[in-house]
Amino acid sequence: MPDVNNRHPRNPGFLSKIRKIFGLNIGTILFGLLFLYMVFSVILYLTSAKIESYQVISGPLSRNETYTGLAIREESVQQADSSGYLTYYAREGNKINANGIVYGISSTQSPESTTELSKEDLASIRSEMLSFSKGFNPSNFNNTYSFKYELEGSILQYAGGSGSGTDASTVVTLGNQNIYRADSDGIVLYSMDGYESKTVDTLTSADFDQNAYHETDLKTDSMVESGEDIYTLITDERWSLLIPLSSKQASKLSDRTSVRVKFLKDGMTQSGDFSITEIDGQQYGKIDFNKGLIRYASDRFLEIELVTNTVTGLKIPLTSIVTKEFYKSPSEYATTNEDSQETGFMVTSVNDNGDEVNTFVTATIYAGIEEDSGTVYYVDKEDFHEGDVIENQKNGNRYVVRDVGVLEGVYCINQGFAVFRRIELLDQNEEYAIVSKNTSYGLSLYDHIVRNADKVDEEEILY
Repeated sequence: MPDVNNRHPRNPGFLSKIRKIFGLNIGTILFGLLFLYMVFSVILYLTSAKIESYQVISGPLSRNETYTGLAIREESVQQADSSGYLTYYAREGNKINANGIVYGISSTQSPESTTELSKEDLASIRSEMLSFSKGFNPSNFNNTYSFKYELEGSILQYAGGSGSGTDASTVVTLGNQNIYRADSDGIVLYSMDGYESKTVDTLTSADFDQNAYHETDLKTDSMVESGEDIYTLITDERWSLLIPLSSKQASKLSDRTSVRVKFLKDGMTQSGDFSITEIDGQQYGKIDFNKGLIRYASDRFLEIELVTNTVTGLKIPLTSIVTKEFYKSPSEYATTNEDSQETGFMVTSVNDNGDEVNTFVTATIYAGIEEDSGTVYYVDKEDFHEGDVIENQKNGNRYVVRDVGVLEGVYCINQGFAVFRRIELLDQNEEYAIVSKNTSYGLSLYDHIVRNADKVDEEEILY
């Protein structure tokens, strides 16, 4: 009897080789397809146009230019009227009235005086101390010494003294001190730098060299001699600031008679009269102020910013700007749908039976611009066909849609595809433009737009 088990003899080795070869071919094919896809994707990426995105920001077209200004003011250096040891009584950088006590000179380093103050005077002094304490800033610890001088001066003012009169030039004696008063109103500085006698007309280009600038501190604990420089008094609130200008800057500012200045020291701004003067063949801007000197009395050189770029809005690259055509329609032909309250136009047409039919068409109105004939609406061309007839619902007049107007805009890609957004240019330079923040169907802060708009079509899906 034949062995049925041997009817179809098996060859395990052969079948195993077949399966091995078959499996290897499948893996190779899959890997090959994946490799080809990757190569195709790389080639497509390298040859396709690169779409750059730009986030809309707010601000001026460019930063205002900064300058280093040289301050010129009416001031003079005061000398000691006698020899001895100095005691300061006026607070540096503060204004003092004529006849106000500035300093005292005694024959010893520790001046002697006996004074009694009234309750009212003591209350005033406590109030001064409390105000200083509340406004104290550890980073300006040097103000403590100035306050000390001021406080001692106040005590002397309250205490009075024995002298030969009340004239400002009269020396007042208090204990073993001779007390000296200011000859006129002014701001007291305990330093000098050699610019005190300079005027705009006597300046030279060398005076603007900050590397050569030197300031001398006049405060001292040593004995001073009669006639020695001891303090500076600024006697006029009017002052000038001079800034060096390049020929380009001078040309840009030549038509200005006033300018707004931001002082970088404290961020304060104020306006001044502006003119251009020449010093040693170099052009300088001269800014005249009639206030604010007390804030900068101790500064000869000041870092400032001329606030000339006043146009602000949304800042976009010029390469983002495109133009789009719209149908123009007189505004009086627009109407409102009673059911949806949407704005649109009533289009009149003829059906297949020859009957006239009125159809309300909702329209996207991108702009209303005043022209000689009145306000004209710019309507998306997708909403109408050339030759459509729209009807004025108030008087029955009809208008044929055919006139085309052009608006500037950009492609907004917040949703992943290019959407036209209208812009209104306020200012521009070689690279960027400033556009209005309040444009209908316009841009908003932080919108993403296409930087290279010439590589994109409207409604194109980008990602």
